[in-house]
Amino acid sequence: MPATSPPQTENTWLSQRAQALKPSLTLAIAAKAKALKADGRDICSLSAGEPDFETPAFIRQAAADALAAGQTRYGPAAGEPALREAIAAKLSDENHVATSAEQVLVTNGGKQALFNLFQVLLERGDELLLPAPYWLSYPDMAELAGASVRLIPSQAADGFRLRPEALEAAITPKSKLLVLNSPSNPTGTVLSRTELEALASVLRRHPQLLVVCDEIYEFLLAPGHSHHSLAAVAPDLAERIFIVGGCAKGWAMTGWRIGWLAGHGPVIKAAAALQSQSTSNVCTFAQYGALAAVSGPRDCVRAMAQQFNSRRQRLSDGLRAIAGLKLQPPAGAFYAFPDVSHYGLDSMSLCNRLLDEQGLAVVPGIAFGDDRCIRLSCAASEATIDDGLQRLSRFLQTL
Repeated sequence: MPATSPPQTENTWLSQRAQALKPSLTLAIAAKAKALKADGRDICSLSAGEPDFETPAFIRQAAADALAAGQTRYGPAAGEPALREAIAAKLSDENHVATSAEQVLVTNGGKQALFNLFQVLLERGDELLLPAPYWLSYPDMAELAGASVRLIPSQAADGFRLRPEALEAAITPKSKLLVLNSPSNPTGTVLSRTELEALASVLRRHPQLLVVCDEIYEFLLAPGHSHHSLAAVAPDLAERIFIVGGCAKGWAMTGWRIGWLAGHGPVIKAAAALQSQSTSNVCTFAQYGALAAVSGPRDCVRAMAQQFNSRRQRLSDGLRAIAGLKLQPPAGAFYAFPDVSHYGLDSMSLCNRLLDEQGLAVVPGIAFGDDRCIRLSCAASEATIDDGLQRLSRFLQTL
């Protein structure tokens, strides 16, 4: 009798890379909190990485005008020429990184910019160097491209800083791409010019190593801190450096899905070709809103950043007042990443109990590569921050 094939199951339908994918824990926590709230639970959420401000009116108006003018058709896969020019001008003038429009790709948020770059640079046998803690999507994106991930751990007591000697020790012949995220999600660490110069000295000794600088939080800085682009600090390395940015955080445009990738022309051309075979162009009329944002005055950005500074300080002060909790005060972005290991629970158990028992949604540090910590967002009103701090304190007192 002919041999029979084993019965098909959903798992046998899926590719190995699909089976290896993990859903975003930040989105999962936010979804669970929303579901509980919809069921009538009193929920306080400090989990979202999303500004709670409205997109500025002049940006919304520019998109509405473009919609009314019929800007609703397919556009160039790499982005509207005027927007690419504006982003290039922004990078050249504000970030001091000489950039032409041909070196810019407009993407569906910063996430697609990273995904595209990983796909066109990384392959099996390559290694991504990733300072930890890290934004949770980097490892999965690298693994989807076939690469392995080598973590470079850092310590809270050291401000979660990437030291040049740690980078040097991590580099192997397989190392292809280094991720730098400053200001950082989840730690809020901001790399100084001096620190970037020290890292550049290491990079010069390893010419095979490329760098992607995720600068999505560049406008959100605590007083006394400045943002520096590595390609401006080390212009001799600019050809090896790629910049990822976008409108989501600085202009409160998360749902607009406008990001960009900038760097060496042939790589950008390859990333644009990949995009042409996947999503094609970003929503056309949304790009005109982004054009108004990038080309317009920065008053709205500065006003929102100032409010985040006040909230970040409020959150940090409240966390540091809780006995047993350790916090390295964040210098940028809108997160705090306190060490809760004193309480004897892993971060996932702590966050699940915190949501179930106190109705407070925060994100477990294990999602970012550090099970000692949890991430709280100050992208919420001061009243919500105060409420969340009270719930956290009450919970920790029970442990």
